[in-house]
Amino acid sequence: MRALAEAYPDAHCELDFTSPYELLVATVLSAQTTDVRVNQVTPELFRRYPDAAALAGAREADLQEILRPLGFFRAKSRSLLGLGAALAQRDGVVPADLQALVSLPGVGRKTANVVLGNAFGVPGITVDTHVGRLARRFGWTTQQDAVKVERDLTALLPREEWVVTCHRLIWHGRRVCHARRPACAECPVRDLCPSAATSAPA
Repeated sequence: MRALAEAYPDAHCELDFTSPYELLVATVLSAQTTDVRVNQVTPELFRRYPDAAALAGAREADLQEILRPLGFFRAKSRSLLGLGAALAQRDGVVPADLQALVSLPGVGRKTANVVLGNAFGVPGITVDTHVGRLARRFGWTTQQDAVKVERDLTALLPREEWVVTCHRLIWHGRRVCHARRPACAECPVRDLCPSAATSAPA
């Protein structure tokens, strides 16, 4: 963990947001696409729909036009309409509670933990594709199921390190430890990695 901290001292959430509402929406949109693409569409999205009530009242066709650069823009438009309506019923307030968050349309544990950790400072383990892959390569877990990976990492890592360690894993996964061709020769933690330079990393 120290080597990761030294390699990525400034690791942080790469989605642009100014409020819990914006982070929640951006995180829902980030499925099956990159944060860069999400950040390209959210300025216009939030200009037109600055809060949950505005989002709930959006025309689906207008949302689709804004979200078109993203993958699955039709499904994501429907998800945002449902999310906006659910939040509007809560007076537009994004809950700072895991169970309340996952009760919202389109929000799973991964999205909930992103919002809790980055908008509210509530520790949590965000198991995205990078975190799961790297945790297995580092030998921190053997699990494939995200909830079981989360359980193993919460047992392994100090609570105060949960959020920042996930950021570092995500940065490392995006920049070096790729899914198909990990750049082991460039890896700052290669000497500590049991999967380094193996022919078939997990």
